[in-house]
Amino acid sequence: MRVLLVEDDRMVGLAVQQALKDAAYAVDWVTDGETAMEAAGSETYEAILLDLGLPRLDGRDILRRLRASKHKVPVIVVTARDAVDDRIEGLDLGADDYLVKPFEIRELLARMRAVLRRDGNGSSTAILTNGKIRLDPTTRTASYLTERAVLTGREFSLLRALLACPGAILSRGDLERQIYGWNEEVESNAVEFLIHALRKKLGATVIRNVRGVGWMVDRS
Repeated sequence: MRVLLVEDDRMVGLAVQQALKDAAYAVDWVTDGETAMEAAGSETYEAILLDLGLPRLDGRDILRRLRASKHKVPVIVVTARDAVDDRIEGLDLGADDYLVKPFEIRELLARMRAVLRRDGNGSSTAILTNGKIRLDPTTRTASYLTERAVLTGREFSLLRALLACPGAILSRGDLERQIYGWNEEVESNAVEFLIHALRKKLGATVIRNVRGVGWMVDRS
């Protein structure tokens, strides 16, 4: 699941980026408004975390442009602007939620889960299953046939991507986009390594390889 983080404060950005990675999100972090608009127009995101006081283009203008273009991506404003009028303006401009700095990371993650549930993206919090594989986001555990295991963040992200569309073949690029953010170096065999680890934990048949095309899990 891919998230766009728009934050120009380096300390805040690093902390939020790491927390999102630990929660098995792929994160693209940008530090100015113009780059944020370019990213939102070129990538598909499940959510945007948006600061308001940004260089080049203010966060309020980003909200205006996104909603004027009928972009429906959920947006959570994360800002130091705590006046009631600022909150009202942010929500009226199209923000789905408004969180004032300083904040607890746990609260931010909880608000993200709530916004994604309202948006209909239940895959972020609900148990995913194709009838044989069962993936629990709350505990980050997976079960397949008689095997059950706790997954790492990237193992979880990869299996979640496959379970979100059972029966569909996902390429290496498709899977990397769900696991890694822009600033993360991707090793050439990273996907194969994660699939090998998942098969070792859950069984050799949990993920199928379609030679030369990609990987999939069965519909049922």
